[in-house]
Amino acid sequence: MSENELMIRVQDVKKQYRLGQIGGGTLRSDLQSWWARKRGKEDPNSLIGTDQRLIGTTFMALNGVSFTVKKGEAVGIIGSNGAGKSTLLKLLTHVTAPSAGDIDLYGRVASMLEVGTGFHPEMTGRENVYLNGAILGMTHAEIDAKMDEIIAFSEVGDFIDTPVKRYSSGMYVKLAFSVAAHLDSEIMIMDEVLAVGDMKFQKKCLDKMRQAAQRDGKTVLYVSHNMSTIRDLCDRCIVLDKGKVIFDGDVDEGIATYLSTRWQTSDFVDYTNHKRDNWFKRDNIRIQNIHVQVQSVEAIERTQPVRIHYVLKANELAENIGLRFEVRDEVGTPLATSSMFGLTLQPGINEFTAEYDLSVLTVGKYSNYFTVITSYGGGTYGVEDWVPGIQFQLVDTFATYYEGWNRRAWGPICLPEPAVTLGAEE
Repeated sequence: MSENELMIRVQDVKKQYRLGQIGGGTLRSDLQSWWARKRGKEDPNSLIGTDQRLIGTTFMALNGVSFTVKKGEAVGIIGSNGAGKSTLLKLLTHVTAPSAGDIDLYGRVASMLEVGTGFHPEMTGRENVYLNGAILGMTHAEIDAKMDEIIAFSEVGDFIDTPVKRYSSGMYVKLAFSVAAHLDSEIMIMDEVLAVGDMKFQKKCLDKMRQAAQRDGKTVLYVSHNMSTIRDLCDRCIVLDKGKVIFDGDVDEGIATYLSTRWQTSDFVDYTNHKRDNWFKRDNIRIQNIHVQVQSVEAIERTQPVRIHYVLKANELAENIGLRFEVRDEVGTPLATSSMFGLTLQPGINEFTAEYDLSVLTVGKYSNYFTVITSYGGGTYGVEDWVPGIQFQLVDTFATYYEGWNRRAWGPICLPEPAVTLGAEE
């Protein structure tokens, strides 16, 4: 097999879904629904609150996606929620079929689309390893040869013969990744698999995927919202937006393209209908909107304080609440964080304004995230809400020093000048 051998070909792939409930489960209810629509009446079998305008309409999750991947490439696939990333991976792993277009895979595929994918909850960890290996076409002897290595890497240890329904989400992820990484396959497909594991295991997984591509010659497709991980692991980046490929090439350029579509360039952002990431399930507290009180986010004076007005909604009384304002650079690398703690939110709408000092940052473009957390004490906390903020530009109207600042060599943060005392050391 040559290094330039083609492993994946996706040609003009489209995936269309129908919105609304399709089929009532019985012939009688289907006939009732059809007769109601025929007469222009409301469907008697629809769920309460269902928008009848959406029934029967279609949605293009993917709309003409084309690309190729060669042996040994590690390709990052990024895009906002709803861009079509997970749909694409489901097509590549034959979970569902495309509505149009062709997908050719030249090798066996090991995939991990979400926690516990391919695992039977009643079977033990060991039995699930054999099941996944059999699906890939491996023999019992081939799986036996890999078993010790899989168990050691997963850190499951004595729990390998316990039904996986008793595993924590972290144990699920560790074993599932270990199975996908060690069984004989030419193509690895991973969808945000590192969102659950601890930091030590995340690093081990990244090293394993890097080794799979660079040393073992496997093809790796990796979806993540963590741009530093994409930059660290991948040597190519595909950006999806509204079901189409809008960029395919250099990783840094791809990340910059993605971030330009992800963050708002307005001083007001409404999160009422913002779709949270798939790994995020909590809904007790939600950021409703934020208002950055500046004349223009395209020209914020770096020496002046920035005031942000927050509107949060809580379903019930919430105490020990914190809010993090996280600043990132143009490619999404975290630079600095300002946090406030000890907030108490009443049921319903809560409003407050915070003032931030960004003067340590040099002139240039930045973006940010907002995170709402609940502090449990002892350094532990739970994430209540997490949303992308705005893209903003810092300027310095009065000083010329920052105009020649070398951000790549010196970084985007300028520390205050030191206090100097002349004379001999005391």
